[in-house]
Amino acid sequence: MARELAHIPEELTRGRLKRLGEGIGKVVYASEHWVVKRERTPTEVAALIILWKILRRWFHMLPFHWGDRLLSKPSRILRLMRVATQAGMAVIPKSVWFTSHIAQVWRTHHYRDRRGERLARSHLKGTEVLPEVVVFPPAAVVVGGWPGWLLVEEATERVEDTLDRRIAQLAGEERFDEVEAWLNRFLDLRQTGWQLGVFSVDAHLRNFGVIGERIVLLDTGGLTNRWTDIAAKLRKDEGVVEAHVQLGLERTLAARPELARRFNERWKATVNRASVREHWPEG
Repeated sequence: MARELAHIPEELTRGRLKRLGEGIGKVVYASEHWVVKRERTPTEVAALIILWKILRRWFHMLPFHWGDRLLSKPSRILRLMRVATQAGMAVIPKSVWFTSHIAQVWRTHHYRDRRGERLARSHLKGTEVLPEVVVFPPAAVVVGGWPGWLLVEEATERVEDTLDRRIAQLAGEERFDEVEAWLNRFLDLRQTGWQLGVFSVDAHLRNFGVIGERIVLLDTGGLTNRWTDIAAKLRKDEGVVEAHVQLGLERTLAARPELARRFNERWKATVNRASVREHWPEG
């Protein structure tokens, strides 16, 4: 259960909150220790889906790896492109841009997001798998960029960094023993989730955060407890030879092939149907 407060944490109202990050469905703003979230409108989500489809088709033609950068890390340029796409949607007939495929992607995202939140509340609340959440009477906070302010009634513990950035930083400093330790913690956390009866079909390193020596789940949208979804994902994962490449660690571990090999071996021994079944709660 979320911890109840009589008032909003003071630091959230002390000044303008920094825009920390964004996903398809949410934008996150932060103070020193807390984050609050803004839900995107359906039109914003549709504009992002259209934009990502365009970028995925043409990103390989952009020079200097700009396409890779746009797809891997949201930026001001990407936000401007989203605003431009959304403006174009306002003057183009809905039947042109809201195709059946776009509609299906939007519905799938919306359904997975809501289901993931529901599973996190029922299976993970109060555990160390998630950051702490506090609730309080509705209060206004000032945020950077549009819309300028938000009315919020809950805040989430801010992580020190995302797991992918922490690993990249440690690798850049050639602290590869610590890189391996974090990768092992990541696999341990996945097994903890299975023991609690949930499985993430979108377990990418950027969807996890670091608090002290602990890894927490940031994006619950990929959570499921349905064995049809789990088995389908595991069939794909079991065919992966180099898991570190799938997780975007090819360059990070290029100088340490033996570390990559050990991680790949542990991944293969851990992320499979037999292992998940072994950890899954009975009943």
